[in-house]
Parts: sequence; structure tokens; C-alpha cells
Amino acid sequence: MSTTSDAFTSLKINVLTVSDTRDEHSDTSGKKLVELLTEAGHICREKKIIKDDIYHIRAVVAQWIFDADVQVILITGGTGFSGRDSTPEAVSPLFAKEIPGFGELFRSVSFDKIGSSTIQSRALAGLANNTVIFCVPGSTGACVTAWEKIIASQLDSRHKPCNFVGQLK
Repeated sequence: MSTTSDAFTSLKINVLTVSDTRDEHSDTSGKKLVELLTEAGHICREKKIIKDDIYHIRAVVAQWIFDADVQVILITGGTGFSGRDSTPEAVSPLFAKEIPGFGELFRSVSFDKIGSSTIQSRALAGLANNTVIFCVPGSTGACVTAWEKIIASQLDSRHKPCNFVGQLK
């Protein structure tokens, strides 16, 4: 995990919280993602909370993929197996390319914190219209783990040997 002295590229990122129970007051996960990406030097263009509905999720994400000013989408929530969790089903058909290593690595690094319960995470990522999309569980701890262990470095133009910045619009 080496870096070079290349200039940092600030990215435009949208954050989507998928939840049937959270609102602006109780959305600690979405707020944490905004805090983390801002501290890293990126710009939060928009933050939304929507109900866990496959077609609503897909419509919002498709609109953001189409927006030339959105380079990254971070989605928290809806990745489990319970109730109406439908983020993977909503988002994966939009991917031009899936990033299978993200879900695998997320479950691996989560194992140290939550043990075998990590198998119930359906975290995933992909590229769509030169927009990278990361879908992580709805807990604040999971968002922090995903950001600190994986996402932050992959959105840092200085991270070598590779990162996603060169792939984005």
C-alpha cells in the first residue's frame, strides 16, 4: 500500500441511505460517510434517505449514474438478508462491470470485528457509466470499516499501484 507525491484529485460523491426506519436525525451511517469523505478532501454533492424498495433504489441510482457531475455513489443499507433488504437486486443490474473483490475483501476485513456474521453481508460494488458504486451494510461500524480499509484508498488518486480515479468521469 504505497503512495506517491501525485496531486490529490477531489471527487464528487453522492451518499444514499436505504432504510425503512432511518430519518435525517437517526441516519448515523449516512452522516458518517459524508464526514469521512469530506475529511478525505472529497465533495458530497447530495445525500438522500429512501425506503428499501428495489425500484426506488434503482431509479435514484440510475439518475445519479446519468448525472455527469457524480463520480462516486456510496450506498449504506439494504445489503443483508432480512425483511426488505434489496440493495444488491436494485443496483447490480445497473453495473457495466462488477467489482467482485470489494464484497470479498469487505467480508474478510469485517471478520475481525463481527466474526462469522460477516457472511450475512451482501456488500458489493461496480462501475456504471464511469461511476463507481459501493454498497455497504447500514451499520455505522460497517461504513467506517469499508471506508477506512478499502474505499478511501481506492478513491485516492495517489494510491498505487492502482485506484478507480482514472476510470471515473
